[in-house]
Amino acid sequence: MTKDEIKAFLQDKPGYLKEGATRLSEKLDCSVETCRHALKEARLDAKGNDWDIDNINSSEISDFKQFLKDNEIEETDVKSVKFWQNMQGDHRFSVVVKGEDDLMAKAKIEIVELLESYSPKVEADYKQVQDAVVYEISLPDIHYGKYTGQTLDEAEEEYMNAIKELLVKAQGLNIERILLPIGNDGMNSEGYSRATTKGTPQQDSAEWQETFVGYCNLMVRAINYLAQSAPVDVVVVQGNHDYERMFYAGEFLRAFFLNDERVAVDNCFDSRKYYEYGTNMIMFTHGDKEKPANMPLIMATEQPMMFARTKFREVHCGHMHKEMVNEYRGIKVRFIPSICANDAWHKMMGYSAKRTGQAHIWSKERGYEGYLQTNI
Repeated sequence: MTKDEIKAFLQDKPGYLKEGATRLSEKLDCSVETCRHALKEARLDAKGNDWDIDNINSSEISDFKQFLKDNEIEETDVKSVKFWQNMQGDHRFSVVVKGEDDLMAKAKIEIVELLESYSPKVEADYKQVQDAVVYEISLPDIHYGKYTGQTLDEAEEEYMNAIKELLVKAQGLNIERILLPIGNDGMNSEGYSRATTKGTPQQDSAEWQETFVGYCNLMVRAINYLAQSAPVDVVVVQGNHDYERMFYAGEFLRAFFLNDERVAVDNCFDSRKYYEYGTNMIMFTHGDKEKPANMPLIMATEQPMMFARTKFREVHCGHMHKEMVNEYRGIKVRFIPSICANDAWHKMMGYSAKRTGQAHIWSKERGYEGYLQTNI
């Protein structure tokens, strides 16, 4: 047999791709060297390809469909199926079902499309203000769904109470816009894996579906509350616990508020987000990847035009759950504290940072003017 004839045989009977060249040569009565080259090329051709059910004989199709029926698997949920024949001539097949990630991605697209088509138009109606400021309400690292002894309802009320108290404390300020960075480990884990993005196991208080829906609803509730006072700019910052899920949550919010003139959602693909207001430039990042001393150079490199236009520049991070402020080359790097309660592991390790929420005041012309805070 020629190499091409052997490859055709292997395509028809892919079970032999797992055999060695010597055994295949005995089966086909051809040279070991020819089989070795044919196996190498056929394996490369087959890598990553799904099998076309139309090319399988009718008895195998019947067995395959019966298998799906017996196991209550929808054909649309099948990611790939491989048919082969073993050395005894028996027909075999294996089925790979779409995992949670595949189904989540499909569901995410469908949900976003539905929200974009449904999103009601809301017009903005605010009075012009003099000596205006941006009021940045920053509550990072709430770790929604973390097992702390609180119920989800209790954690939600703590978040909303912090939002409301910080807004009350801003009375007397001429707020032109409210800046609301969200995320920064908004959720405690990546989902059904109950682990961080890198795979560190987490103890969650509820199922991943419940925490995702609950977090999105909480953000909608907070944004709508704030939008009664001033336009809201939402900046989605992905963390190290929920990097993927936070992007999905951001897409949900972007679609939900698509036609709401009071709300703008920045959920761009960049890990670091930038915000410009008057003479101010703020970089948002979780703070677990970059070295703080390198952040000013990162700002100038990634956003050179914004950097040139502005005079007052800061970096705002989460991750540490406590307040830390350092200055590098004239640019302050702030790690913002968290209102999140401790779980058992953090209590055991003696981590006891004060549970604090902050709101930062930015004057369009004078730059950073300090912050207000609320303590839990």
